[in-house]
Amino acid sequence: MIDPVTNRYAEALFNLARSKDALDPVSEDIRRLAEEFRSESVASFFFDARVSIDARRSKLDPLLSGMHELTQNFVGLLFDKRREDVLRNLGDAFRRCLLRASGAAEGVVESARPLGASEIQDLEAALGRRLQKSVKLENRIVPELIGGVRVIVESRMVDLSLAGRLDGLRKAMKEAPLPSLQDA
Repeated sequence: MIDPVTNRYAEALFNLARSKDALDPVSEDIRRLAEEFRSESVASFFFDARVSIDARRSKLDPLLSGMHELTQNFVGLLFDKRREDVLRNLGDAFRRCLLRASGAAEGVVESARPLGASEIQDLEAALGRRLQKSVKLENRIVPELIGGVRVIVESRMVDLSLAGRLDGLRKAMKEAPLPSLQDA
């Protein structure tokens, strides 16, 4: 889950990079930054409030030196505004901006068993028609679903799993009115 602040910053950087015709180099820079921050040791240093801002900035300077000016200024702005936490999920948020601009979306299809390539392609095609986008799904195994699938694309979820149906039935039965004694 990407927080709204990170989404806003990612959209602002995306729009600025596109308007300056620097989308490709900035995209590559953001991808490289995201790779760096996936490392637990790097993330624990950069997001530790006990480490001074100056120490974090100086450690990041060698990596930023080879990057596009927009990326360097953007990261500097994040530190100036004390929003360096945005860097945690910036890669994912920026990738979503790229996908949205190209009319595509990524998602996850959860299933109790591994799905075949043709099953995933069928789901991608069906969702693509429904969302009017090109959809790419990743299969994730969740044995608790018992059977069926749960698909999550963007902020939408379609639950066609057996566990989801049983949960819906359980809720419906809890909310069903009981006959009164006078009716008997």
